Amino acid sequence: MGETRRRVVEIVGIYHAEGSLLGEVRYALGRMRGTAHCALCDITHGALRRKRSWDAYVAGLGVPVRLLHLDEMPDDVASSVARAGSPVVLGRTPDDDLVTLLDADALEVLQGDVDAFAGALARALEAVAR
Repeated sequence: MGETRRRVVEIVGIYHAEGSLLGEVRYALGRMRGTAHCALCDITHGALRRKRSWDAYVAGLGVPVRLLHLDEMPDDVASSVARAGSPVVLGRTPDDDLVTLLDADALEVLQGDVDAFAGALARALEAVAR
């Protein structure tokens, strides 16, 4: 019997923020006061908009990436986030399972660096495939 390697067919990132207008304002004010923080936001966004380096990375990744806020999650993602916390990066496998690729602590150490994220995600994807 041959070994079946798992692979990820979609990457789902969950911000530690809500996407509604009120949620965005709340996050922006909290960030200014030092009471709100999202390590995934730091990776994907600069001060005012999404980072060009993020867009270029995702365009060449070869796996679709979906980024969601806490108030935008479908039920299966919400269940995974309830276990893993947020922010988090999940991987969807062909059998529709969600596996945690990078949790909040793993994202935090990347300090907003897209290249560091790319390396960490590559290692996490490799570990899933084992």
